[in-house]
Amino acid sequence: MLISEYKLAQLYGNDKKVIKEEARRYLSLYSLFVNRFGEKKSFTFFSSPGRIELSGNHTDHNNGLALSAAVNLDTIAAVSKSDAGVIKIVSEGFPEPFVVNLNHLEFNEEEQGTSTALIKGIASGFVKAGYSIGGFIAVVSSNVALGSGLSSSASFEVLIALIFNRLFNNGKVDEMEIAKICRFAENQFFGKPCGLLDQLAIVYGGINAIDFKDTRNPEVTSLDFEFDSTEYALAIVKTGRSHEDLTDEYAAIPNEMKAVAGFFGKETCREISEDMLLNNIKNLRRKVSDRAILRAFHFLDENKRVRTQVKALKEGNVERFLANVKASGNSSVKLLQNIFNPKNPSRQELNLALTLTERFLAGRGVCRVHGGGFGGAILVILQKEIINEFRMFIEEIFGKDSFVRVKIRKHGVFSFDIKS
Repeated sequence: MLISEYKLAQLYGNDKKVIKEEARRYLSLYSLFVNRFGEKKSFTFFSSPGRIELSGNHTDHNNGLALSAAVNLDTIAAVSKSDAGVIKIVSEGFPEPFVVNLNHLEFNEEEQGTSTALIKGIASGFVKAGYSIGGFIAVVSSNVALGSGLSSSASFEVLIALIFNRLFNNGKVDEMEIAKICRFAENQFFGKPCGLLDQLAIVYGGINAIDFKDTRNPEVTSLDFEFDSTEYALAIVKTGRSHEDLTDEYAAIPNEMKAVAGFFGKETCREISEDMLLNNIKNLRRKVSDRAILRAFHFLDENKRVRTQVKALKEGNVERFLANVKASGNSSVKLLQNIFNPKNPSRQELNLALTLTERFLAGRGVCRVHGGGFGGAILVILQKEIINEFRMFIEEIFGKDSFVRVKIRKHGVFSFDIKS
């Protein structure tokens, strides 16, 4: 079986070494498919990327602005239709497949937090929206690193939605609808109260500015900017601290911001201004916590930064963009305060990673917290010439494979047919 190098180049760039590595990855997936399900006359490869957050930390839930991008690491699948009305998926590295019967899509509380819940939720979302679903068999593999903040769960759920869209709906479900269906599955079946940021970044691909003023229909603006053409590279540093047991801390951020907005009779911080905060600070402190006020300031500043960064990328002004990435990170530390878990303040992996990275870079790049915070990873944008040196430095501290280099991926979700 031959895999088109042209197809792979569309996803992973023109580096011949990378294309050969990806071809081996797809061939390995095909071999696993044949081993578990037997030979098929034809089947389809699917790819769903991970994503990074470039700016707009904790803004979407208050109708704010964010800047995100799809990356070259992805979740891939080899898929063939099945007539059984059943989905059977083998995940690389796991001996037993998991099975979903499409005749039983009701919510099951015991399945919350599982891949089964996501698949059932997505299937249910397609049905509710008036689209078709059907059974299929698949093998899945992912190099979207866990703990990296690249959103492996969103990558997987968008992959499943892409399969339903391509195999049973002739691709007529658009990107926005796919993202909404995935959010429905994650909220109602998986049990995670997420927004649309991760899913939108993944389905659209490239770099996107997202305006959540209307959370039901966010405005997505694609930015044509080539990071590879600059002297800088993108990387994630995994600190080893998981996001488990942080639900209360995550929920406190939007709740506190909305409490500040509520003081002014508004629903979200998108509807207030810095002058409103400054002119009412004394009375505001009597109603809400100081931390809530600081988080509201972060929101307002972060929205300004995203606008500045979008303008900078459109003008090709990399240094201005990077200055605002750094300012975003500093605001997350000082105002948003999502760098460590206040219930266990002695553990500060993120803060340590940021401090050490800033000292190492010494003006040769910038860093910021990546994603939800309190644990997980940081984003680093650094000069290409010091990548290997920085990798060795950071892995000595946070362990092997804590450094993950990523590149912007222009295509979001992607599929292509193969005949064996």
